[in-house]
Amino acid sequence: MNFYYNINIMLTLQDIVDNIPINVCYGSDGWKNIEIKKIVAGDLMSDILVSTDADNILITSLATEQAVRTADIVCAAAVLLVNDKLPTQAMKELAQDSNITLLCTPFPMYEACAEIANLEFRMNLYQKK
Repeated sequence: MNFYYNINIMLTLQDIVDNIPINVCYGSDGWKNIEIKKIVAGDLMSDILVSTDADNILITSLATEQAVRTADIVCAAAVLLVNDKLPTQAMKELAQDSNITLLCTPFPMYEACAEIANLEFRMNLYQKK
């Protein structure tokens, strides 16, 4: 199952890390200010490859180099590993070479997606005040 969600406000990786239980495993250059415009979630990388929008966050439980390679191909700004999975050293090195931020969370995929969507909702309400 894949999940695609468009974000309609300015939401940066820093906003996500500050408001959701997420750890930064590797931060690319300027990662804090990268604006995320779309959530793309799934474990089947061939399905993720049909997502061609840049500045997205790839949410997956696939803790392999293939996730980073796929993120690079679809111009994702970050990979968020779910279910308490941690990136391997090879993933970190590839992320560094590709300038992709690696994040991890204890949440399962659905909850991670829901938390980011909920954060967008809360920030949208705050901006309207």
